[in-house]
Amino acid sequence: MTSTLLTNIGELLTGRVGDEGPDLVADAALVVDGARVAWIGTAAEARERPDALAADQHVDAGGRAVLPGFVDSHSHLVFAGDRADEFAARMAGESYAAGGIRRTVGLTRAATDEALLANATRLVGEMLRQGTTTVEIKSGYGLTPYDEARSLAVAQQLTPETTFLGAHVVPAAADGGAGDAAAYVDLVTGPMLAACAPYARWIDVFCETGAFDADQARAVLAAGAAAGLRGRLHANQLGPGPGVRLAAELGLAAVDHCTYLDDADVDALVDSGTVATLLPGVEFSTRQPYPDARRLIDAGAHVAIASDCNPGSCFTSSLPFCVALAVREMGMTPTEAVHAATRGGARALDRDDVGVLRVGADADLVLLDAPSHTHLAYRPGVPLVAGVWQRGRPVLGRV
Repeated sequence: MTSTLLTNIGELLTGRVGDEGPDLVADAALVVDGARVAWIGTAAEARERPDALAADQHVDAGGRAVLPGFVDSHSHLVFAGDRADEFAARMAGESYAAGGIRRTVGLTRAATDEALLANATRLVGEMLRQGTTTVEIKSGYGLTPYDEARSLAVAQQLTPETTFLGAHVVPAAADGGAGDAAAYVDLVTGPMLAACAPYARWIDVFCETGAFDADQARAVLAAGAAAGLRGRLHANQLGPGPGVRLAAELGLAAVDHCTYLDDADVDALVDSGTVATLLPGVEFSTRQPYPDARRLIDAGAHVAIASDCNPGSCFTSSLPFCVALAVREMGMTPTEAVHAATRGGARALDRDDVGVLRVGADADLVLLDAPSHTHLAYRPGVPLVAGVWQRGRPVLGRV
């Protein structure tokens, strides 16, 4: 195994909490041994440690900031085509609805496995260049047992965090679907789940008006749990609804969107520990109201930020952009927003080995061309990522 001493770090944001150690270390250094973080301290301390100085490689960060790799806990990367015309129509005043999903379904079914993998690989590469080292990928643009399973098989080649989202929308009878929600839920919880479970870690449902109601979502999640899949949920994106409280009741790892929340929803999130995953790129792209992150944080809820990269409601792969939106539009501080996009995303995926820099964690690091993580919001749209290490291996660098 190769070891690396990364020193002269102007600011190290670790994401550590409590007795794990300080969250922010100035004039810092760290040692990577193989795929893991082996030591964290100051540059002055490193100069006094023979084990640190004995590292195989020394990298001078030049006073720049280092933070954990971003953890994108919500994306839809296995698809074909785009829906740029829908975006243009929304910007001209049309409202967003979930119906465009069916258009992507048709394009995705017609694409080859090779084309789907090539497109998803391209998007994962975009994410990596912007500092995302862990990504979750959902199915949901196949909506038949065969097409959902092949979508997940593609996703599994890119990440272990794969999510079966057969319950995305109900395909119309003209599209080979059952034509009604009850019959489609039977398909999702029966043959489709059986085909998809071997390729998935998670199961998800779009619990929303125009998609699936709470009882249908509960049935899908229960079937997934019986098949060994952990649950997550899309909810309260298009309006108030029961999805957030259902996620809390079931103890799901995360419930995503959370745009429309009442006091009972917030209390349920706090009491359950279910992560509220906020997707500010969606609100940017659809002109819907932004979620009130400040309200959630002040109440004590766990919050994550993810991209929701998809061809319809939000075609961005950039978590730095989402961090800037969260600060500008959702009442978060720069530190809170970066934590939500790192350790918050890790919590949403039930992971403690990513999204944080502490001894024993994966050495997923982002080096910024800036002295502080605050520049991610301070300089929105600027390509600040100067280097990326994934499990201790440099995968991007202009150090």
